Amino acid sequence: MKVPVSLRIAALAVATTGFYTYVGQMVPQKEVYPPQEVEIKKDINTAEMAKLGREIMDGKGLCFTCHTIGKKGALRFPDLEGVDTRARTREVGLADVDYFAQAMYEPNAYIVDGFSPGMPVINKPPIGLTDDEILCVIAYLQSLGGTSTVTMQTRHHYNGGGAGGGTAPATGAVPAGGAAAPAEGGAPAATPAPAPKPAAPAKHAAPAKKGHRR
Repeated sequence: MKVPVSLRIAALAVATTGFYTYVGQMVPQKEVYPPQEVEIKKDINTAEMAKLGREIMDGKGLCFTCHTIGKKGALRFPDLEGVDTRARTREVGLADVDYFAQAMYEPNAYIVDGFSPGMPVINKPPIGLTDDEILCVIAYLQSLGGTSTVTMQTRHHYNGGGAGGGTAPATGAVPAGGAAAPAEGGAPAATPAPAPKPAAPAKHAAPAKKGHRR
């Protein structure tokens, strides 16, 4: 008895669907939920900030999608083991806090040798960390090779601190309206003396002779 072509096609479709359904059930199923918002109080201490910073990096920050801690070899982004030690000297004029802040608010401002740009701006969508969340991440990053020092009141160039990316003002610079700012670790610089007034021309002075400048 010859089976009609249409019936064979239908049987093949049913068998194929059943096979892929079976394979699909063998794959572990995982539900993915949006990251939980972390409530950050203004009175938490530095140690609590560092703990929250790690949670943010694991969750909302998605930091470990690309970064690692303690891995070697060909990596997508720099490994973070001991990162605070490197952050203190990575860019002239930037302390570790300033460097970490720049790395998140302006990730393409400095690219570590051997790596390519690609890190998103962390305080904008799709990640969108808040200034307080970023401070907590900085506290955790400081603990990797150093000691966490930031507080919830820490200010840098990107969260309302001074301009200039956290660089120190030039030694002896005079602020508008007053004496010179104190040099780091020393006494205030002396206020510059006013320029002397030009002397009045002498009476009955003979006119200067015209000639070539020397």
